[in-house]
Amino acid sequence: MSLVRDLSASAVVAGFVTVLVGFASAAAIVFQAAGAVGASAAQVSSWMLALGVGMGLTCILLSLRYRVPVVTAWSTPGAALLVTSAAGLSIEEATGAFLVSAALITLVGFSGWFERAMDRIPVPIASGMLAGVLLRFGLAIALVQGLLHVDAVRLALARPVWVTPRFTPGAVVGVALPLFAVTMVSQNVPGVAVIRASGYTVPISPIIGWTGLANLALAPFGGFSLNLAAITAAICMGREAHEDPRRRYVAAMAAGLFYAVVGIFGATVVALLTAFPPELVAAIAGLALLATIGNGLALAVGGENQREPALVTFLVTASGVTLGGIGSAFWGLVAGVVALAILRAAGRPAN
Repeated sequence: MSLVRDLSASAVVAGFVTVLVGFASAAAIVFQAAGAVGASAAQVSSWMLALGVGMGLTCILLSLRYRVPVVTAWSTPGAALLVTSAAGLSIEEATGAFLVSAALITLVGFSGWFERAMDRIPVPIASGMLAGVLLRFGLAIALVQGLLHVDAVRLALARPVWVTPRFTPGAVVGVALPLFAVTMVSQNVPGVAVIRASGYTVPISPIIGWTGLANLALAPFGGFSLNLAAITAAICMGREAHEDPRRRYVAAMAAGLFYAVVGIFGATVVALLTAFPPELVAAIAGLALLATIGNGLALAVGGENQREPALVTFLVTASGVTLGGIGSAFWGLVAGVVALAILRAAGRPAN
């Protein structure tokens, strides 16, 4: 199928909603992370440019290459980690940590280590984790009582600002390694789960590797982390994007285009998107993800022999528990795998 023939209004709308949810719900955390390392206003704008262009190019090129909706995002847990762990570091030291983390992501991606680990996770458990990740968005209720606050919005283009990295043991151990771990287990694991639970087959290793390479190229300009998206990716992979699953990759490409535009206009578009009431953004995401949540739960409980481990995964993930700075998606996965191992040890067949 050609790109022009696959283009649809529903896919473009899904792409826009993806960007709206992605930026409006987490942009403030990125601003906080940049502030924690002493970034200037111009450098914060450069961060948004690097992240927007990075997500835009990876969404467009990877989705077009594999004809599958591949949606990337910045690591929101990674940004939250920077707010606390990177405080006191210089922006040069933080940039060095970004490069080390990106190099590790590239290594585990192209080497195939990450994909081999993901292949050992049963689909019902991955689907239970996906449903748990998305549950809180599905429960959102909009209380739209305010208006858009656009008084301070000004049109301005972002400019890239190079930061020469500085590598220090403290930044590598205290920021780079935790950022790598959080990005992989709290972002890429759910991201792969979304792709597989949506019924798509795509080579994971090169996708992770390419996001790592993009991260390497953009780190000196503020691209602290790029990874597979989970919540926003589900919007592009549902029926709302298109009835035909083979044509939903266009939604991810549209999201990539919007991401690039947001990055080019930097803080201007971010300010506009964050002017939307947060309840409205949550409601939009919840409505868009209802079908995906239902499909995830159906896959999770469909197989009788893996039903209990899948439900354990769902409940732990939905709880929002955080241990050791790692989010509930990872711990839900761990709990489900442990429950499955116990059942197998007790003699229950795997399938």
